[in-house]
Amino acid sequence: MDGFLTLLYKEILRFWKVSFQTVAAPILTALLFLLIFTHVLEGRVRVYESVTYSSFLVPGLVMMSLLQNAFANSSSSLIQSKVTGNIIFMLLPPISYVQFFAAFVLAAIARGIVVGLGVLLVTLWFVDLGWQAPLWILAFALLGGAIMGALGVIAGIWADKFDQLAAFQNFIIMPLTFLSGVFYSIHSLPPFWQRVSHFNPIFYMIDGFRHGFFGVSDVSPWTSLGVVSGCFVALSLFTLWLLRIGYKLRA
Repeated sequence: MDGFLTLLYKEILRFWKVSFQTVAAPILTALLFLLIFTHVLEGRVRVYESVTYSSFLVPGLVMMSLLQNAFANSSSSLIQSKVTGNIIFMLLPPISYVQFFAAFVLAAIARGIVVGLGVLLVTLWFVDLGWQAPLWILAFALLGGAIMGALGVIAGIWADKFDQLAAFQNFIIMPLTFLSGVFYSIHSLPPFWQRVSHFNPIFYMIDGFRHGFFGVSDVSPWTSLGVVSGCFVALSLFTLWLLRIGYKLRA
C-alpha cells in the first residue's frame, strides 16, 4: 500500500508542480473556445428549449478539457519514463500491476477534475447553468476521467517515442473529442452522421454529463451510463492484461 500511495503522490505532484502548463493553459484554451463560439453563434443556434447556446457549450468544454487532460497525464508520464529510462524505478519496487494501474488512473482523474473544475468556475462568470442532477455530473466526470486515464496508460505503453504518442492523440483522441457533440447536438446532423456519432463513446460521456446540468440530453443518461461503464470495464481489463504481461515495459 505504501508503494501505491507513493506512486500516486508522485503522479499528482508531477502535474501540480507545473500547474501553469498543465492546469492554467487548458483553462485559458477552453475560455477562448467559449468566447469565440458564443460571439459567432449566440442567438443563431438553439439546441434545447430555454437553454442558450453559451450555456449548452459550457458543459461540453468542461468535459472536453477533463478528458483531454486525464489522457495527457497518464500517457505523458509513461512515455517520459520510458524514454528517459527511469521507468525501471517504478517496476522494481513491490507494486502490483493493479496498484500501478490504479495510481496512474487516479492521478489522471485528479488532473482532469482539477482542470474541468477550473474551466467550470471561470466560465460561470459568463453563463448561467442549471444543476438538475449533480450525481450525473459527478458520475460522468469520474468515469470519463477514468476511461481516458486508462486509455492514456495504453497509449503510453504502446508508444516508443513522443511522436507516436502525439499521433495517437492527434488522430484518435482529438477527432473523437471534437466530433462528440461538444459544440453541437447530434440531432443537428444528417441521419447518417447521427448514427455514426452513436459509435463514439466520448459522445455518451459528454451527453450524460450535460444531462446533469439541464435535465435533457440527446440520449437517455442511463444508456450513456451503460456505454461509458462498459467502456471503462473493457479498457481496464485490457490495460491490466498489458501490465500483467509487461508488454513493452519489461525486456
